[in-house]
Amino acid sequence: MNKRELVDAISDRLGSKKAAAEAVDAILETIQSTVAKGDKVAITGFGSFEKADRPARTARNPATGKTIEVPATSVPKFKAGADFKNLVAGKK
Repeated sequence: MNKRELVDAISDRLGSKKAAAEAVDAILETIQSTVAKGDKVAITGFGSFEKADRPARTARNPATGKTIEVPATSVPKFKAGADFKNLVAGKK
């Protein structure tokens, strides 16, 4: 499911495609900006989003065997909640 399909599915419940698109955009923008600031977003039953820091490291190019330095970076991290995990596993 892509963003357009998500908006379509939500618009069936809200009755308006415009309202659904605004809701999806607002949720995504809020999660992204909050995590980018370093705060955690936890949605009970669904999961949590947070910022993870990866330290600098040395890696190896498997094709050439040369070592390269990979700089430190920050990445988004998602951890599924128990209800979500159980639904995917078919336990509910």
